Amino acid sequence: MALIQSTLIWVVYAVVVALLVAIASIFVYLYQAPRERSATVSIVCIFTITALLATVLLLPVDIALVSSTTSSKLGRRKDWANDAHVANIVYTLKIVYYTLYSLDAVLCLIVVPFTYFWYEEYDEVAAEEGSQTIGSRFWGAMKYTVAFVFLAVILFLVGFFVPVARDRTGAHYGLEYFKRILEENHGERALTFALGLLITLGILIYILYTAAGLALLPVALIKSAPAVSAPTLTANTASALEQNRERQRQLEGRNAGSTEGLNSKDRRELDALVREERTLVRRERLAAEASGEHSNWFVKTWMKIEAVFRPLKLLGGFVLMIIAIVIWVSMLLTGIDKAKNSICKTRCGYILGHTNIINPMNWILVKSSKVFPIDNVIFLILVLLLFFSSVVGMASIGIRFLWLRLFQIRNGHTSPQALLMGTVMLTLMALAINYAVATMVAPQYSHYGPQTYCDKPLRHPTDQPDCTEHRKLRPCSETADSQAARNVCTASVGSTFLDTITVNFFFFGVVDFWAQFVFLAVYLVVFIVSLFRVPKLDEYQAEQDAEEEEEEGLLASTGRRFGATWQDITGRPKTNGSRNAQSARHDETN
Repeated sequence: MALIQSTLIWVVYAVVVALLVAIASIFVYLYQAPRERSATVSIVCIFTITALLATVLLLPVDIALVSSTTSSKLGRRKDWANDAHVANIVYTLKIVYYTLYSLDAVLCLIVVPFTYFWYEEYDEVAAEEGSQTIGSRFWGAMKYTVAFVFLAVILFLVGFFVPVARDRTGAHYGLEYFKRILEENHGERALTFALGLLITLGILIYILYTAAGLALLPVALIKSAPAVSAPTLTANTASALEQNRERQRQLEGRNAGSTEGLNSKDRRELDALVREERTLVRRERLAAEASGEHSNWFVKTWMKIEAVFRPLKLLGGFVLMIIAIVIWVSMLLTGIDKAKNSICKTRCGYILGHTNIINPMNWILVKSSKVFPIDNVIFLILVLLLFFSSVVGMASIGIRFLWLRLFQIRNGHTSPQALLMGTVMLTLMALAINYAVATMVAPQYSHYGPQTYCDKPLRHPTDQPDCTEHRKLRPCSETADSQAARNVCTASVGSTFLDTITVNFFFFGVVDFWAQFVFLAVYLVVFIVSLFRVPKLDEYQAEQDAEEEEEEGLLASTGRRFGATWQDITGRPKTNGSRNAQSARHDETN
C-alpha cells in the first residue's frame, strides 16, 4: 500500500512536470519575436523555466509523501511507517531538492549567461563566408562566461567557509526541530548560503514585478474581451481606408491644374484625411495581428482557442482578483503573526513556530491536503498565478536598470536577449515565490501539511500514542517538542531547507521577511491605481499604451462580445460590413 501511494504521488508530479514543459514552450513561443527565433535560446529558456517551476511545485509532493506516513485522524504513524522508512523518504526528497536547487543555480549563473553570449557572438555574414566556426563562436562566448563561472565558484566557496550564526542562546535552540536544522555539513552550508543570496536578490525583484503583475493581471483579463471581431475589423478598416484614399485622390485631382494649389477648405480636409489615413493604417496592422495574418498554423490555432475561451476572460479576471486578494490577506495575517509571535524574532528570520492567526489560504491548503491531489491542483494554480503575474509585471514595466529601459517583454516582440534576461529574472523571482509561499502564504501547510499527533503521555519513548478513545489531537508544529510529537511529526524537506537558510544566516531571513510588507504595499498601490487608470512610465510606453487603448476602444465594448467571439472562431466578418464601418467611425468621432 505504501509503495502504491508513493508511486501515485510521483506519477502526479511527473504529469505536472510534463504540463510545465508545455506551458514553458507556449510561453517562449508566443513571446519570442518570430523573425529572431533561435533554437538554442528557446531550448535553454524552456528548460530553465521548467526546472524552476518544478522546484517550486515539488513542495506538494514533499508534503504528500511525509504526510502519508501518518494518520491525521488518529494522530499517530501508520504501521508500515517505521523510522527507517521515513528516513528513506526524507533522504530521497533531499536528493531531489538539492539536485533541482543546484540545477537552478547553475542555469541562472552559468548556462543562461553563456547562451546570451553565444547568441551575441553569431555573425551572419561571417558564418556564410565560413570565417566563423562553431569552435570560434564557442570560445568567443566562453571568454565572457568565465566571469560568471568565477562568480559561482566564489559564491559557493564563501558559503563553504562563512561562519553561521554564533548566537544560539534561547529556548528555541533546544527544540528538536532546530537541532535537526543545525546538523549540516559544509557542502549543505555552501548550497544554503548560495540559495539564500539568490532568494534575497530575487525578492528585491519580486516585490516590484510580481506585486505589480498580481494587481494588473486580473484587471487586464477583465478589460481584454473584445466586442468587434478581427475579421470584421479588417473588412471595415479596409473599406474605410479605400474610401479615404479615394477622397484624397479626388481633392488632389480637382486642383491638379491649378497654380495656386488647394484652397484653405480643401487643404484642411486633406490634412484631416491624411491624419485619418495614418490611424486607419495602424488599425489595419492591429487587425492583421489580431487575426493572425501572415502567422503560422500554430499561432492561428492558438488564436482560435483564445476566441473560444474569450467569454470566460471576464469571469476569470474576477476570480483571479478574488484569489489575489485572498493571497494578500493571507500574507498580511501571517506577517503580523510572525512579527508578534515569532519564537526567536531576528535571530532566526522570524520563524513562527505555531500559527496563532487563522490564514485563509493556509487553511484551504491544509484541509484540501487530506484528499490527494486536490492540494496539488490548488498549489499549482497558486504558483502559476504568481509566475504569470511576474511575467505581466515584466511586460508592464520592462527590464530596467534604474530608470533606463534595457529590454522590453512583449507578446510576439521579445528579442532573444530580452528573453534570456527575463528568464534569469524569472528564475530569481521563482525562488522568491518559493520562499513567500512556504513562509508567508501557507506556513503550516508548507511545514507539516495535515499532520497531527496525539498529545498523550507515553509509557515508553518508542511507543505510538493512541487517541482512539480520548481525542487529544494537535497539529504538528515546530514548537511541538513532546515525545509523542517527535515520534509522529515529520517536517517537509523543502520548508526545513528554507528554515536552515534563515537560522544559519539570519540576515537573509530578516531582509526576506520585512520585504514581504513592501510587496504588500506595492500590490495595494498598483491595485488601487489600476482600478482607475494604467500608469504611464515614459513616452515610448505612452505611445504603446495609446495604440493599445485605440485597439481596446475598437475591441472592448461589452455589448457585442459574443458575436465577435463567434466571428473570430469562424474567421468570417458580418455581411453588413458597411453598417459596422459607419458605426465604428461614429464611435470614433464620439
